[in-house]
Amino acid sequence: MEVPLDYGDPSGRTAQIALLKAPARGKPIGSLLINPGGPGGPGMSMAAVAAKNMAKSPVTERFDLVGFDPRGVGASTPAISCFSDAEIDAGESVMSVTVGAGKLTEQDARRVVEKCAAGSGGADVLAHVGTRDAVRDMDILRAVLGDEKLSFLGQSYGTRLGAVYAEMFPQHVRALVLDGGIDPNAGTVERRLTQFGSFQRSFDKMAADCATRPDCPLGTDPGTATANFQNIVRPLIDQPIVTASGRKLDFNAAYGAVTAGLYDSAAWPVIVKGIAEIRAGRGDTLLAVGDIFGGRDQDGHWANFAEANFSINCLDEQRRTPEQEADLKRRIQQVAPFTDSGRGADGARDACEFWPAAPTLDYPYATGIEGLPETLTVSITGDPSTPYDGGVHLAETLGGAVLTVEGEQHTVVMSGASDCVNGVVADYLVDLKVPAADTRCTL
Repeated sequence: MEVPLDYGDPSGRTAQIALLKAPARGKPIGSLLINPGGPGGPGMSMAAVAAKNMAKSPVTERFDLVGFDPRGVGASTPAISCFSDAEIDAGESVMSVTVGAGKLTEQDARRVVEKCAAGSGGADVLAHVGTRDAVRDMDILRAVLGDEKLSFLGQSYGTRLGAVYAEMFPQHVRALVLDGGIDPNAGTVERRLTQFGSFQRSFDKMAADCATRPDCPLGTDPGTATANFQNIVRPLIDQPIVTASGRKLDFNAAYGAVTAGLYDSAAWPVIVKGIAEIRAGRGDTLLAVGDIFGGRDQDGHWANFAEANFSINCLDEQRRTPEQEADLKRRIQQVAPFTDSGRGADGARDACEFWPAAPTLDYPYATGIEGLPETLTVSITGDPSTPYDGGVHLAETLGGAVLTVEGEQHTVVMSGASDCVNGVVADYLVDLKVPAADTRCTL
């Protein structure tokens, strides 16, 4: 689907939005647009996975599932590209040091923007990959598909897409399922502190589970698990593990893989195994986890998830001075000490500082919307990335319903993990029936 790159210049340069449709198994009500989050996650593959996981659901019977890669993401063009595969493998694709080890100078921040502009098709591309432009694309897609009103499923960052769509086009909304809701009232600093506090909570729960086994690399006392983890991974700053294939596991790669594993309690045993391997001088498991999370294929090609995530956030998040970024890093280390490299907060810098356009998303957003139909937010009590209360606040802001899910993972709809959740979502999407206020599901 072709759209204006700059909606302020509709006759100018264009962008192409990649789409994949899984047709309804029966007579369709219409299309269900879906987005897996990120930002930077590709929706095309999500449509295929959702069609498989929900093969017998009323949702796949009554809706064409339409996954789209938002502008700048995946197969859409122009796509964000800042670093080569070799640079990413070598750990040279540094776009933030707010967590982890390292320093970012003014020269580094300028270089990142220059590389992203050169690899992505120009500074004008970087200026137009934010959520508000992506939401305009969604409304064009709704019209192209022939739907008078939009039915949408967004997960994680996808809940921001849905909320901003509700703000900009409330008269075009039929149904919004928002899974793993981002709080639209919380600014960047508040949200990140809450998020990393939640990641520490999940780390502590993983450590407590690990402590029940005598071979736990984090020790049998959960109270010392964070310190033990720091002692294991901090040496990787100066002496990274190099695998037989030449891959490098440094502190940032190890910390990033562990954080990725915290998204779902089912992955905790794998992460514990990877931490134990570090003590034996091996990094294969954590590198594999990082590859899956970041989208590296067997040929060594990386998806542009991380680069698109960074670029979209540059237009969505509030900018910080170097002093503010260092303060944020110190505060993150306080609420989430498992992220602490032991090298302090000096050298932290917002790499969006020299982005060629100002942020386009104000905080709070999606407030005071009139004429919006009932929405459904799904929020998991132990979600480490989008904490439960954020989903509740999103539902309150939109004046919609919330489904509480007891569990330890990030997002759940269409994963096949809960018949309870999928039943509630199907009732809402097909019949626009919202659950009672006290409805709860358990994973």
